[in-house]
Amino acid sequence: MKATGHRYIVTDDYILSGEPIILGTRTPVRAIVELWRQGIAPEAIPAHLPHLTLAQVFDALSYFSDHQDEIQWHIERNRTPEELIDPLVRQP
Repeated sequence: MKATGHRYIVTDDYILSGEPIILGTRTPVRAIVELWRQGIAPEAIPAHLPHLTLAQVFDALSYFSDHQDEIQWHIERNRTPEELIDPLVRQP
């Protein structure tokens, strides 16, 4: 496990291939960023991910602010290809 300079954010080569995660969990920073981008306020994210504290959420968003290209790369890498999404649930 490697520290990142952010109190709650670490990387571990054995968890999600070293993608930044919340310390003590397998929750990637990208999961928090994606909820936030959907319009969910940081204060409401722990209701969606109840194993996280508000401090962890804000630290993940702070990490994202400092490492936007890296997190965006993880988001794109984990995106479901459009052709695999059922047409009934695709976003317009």
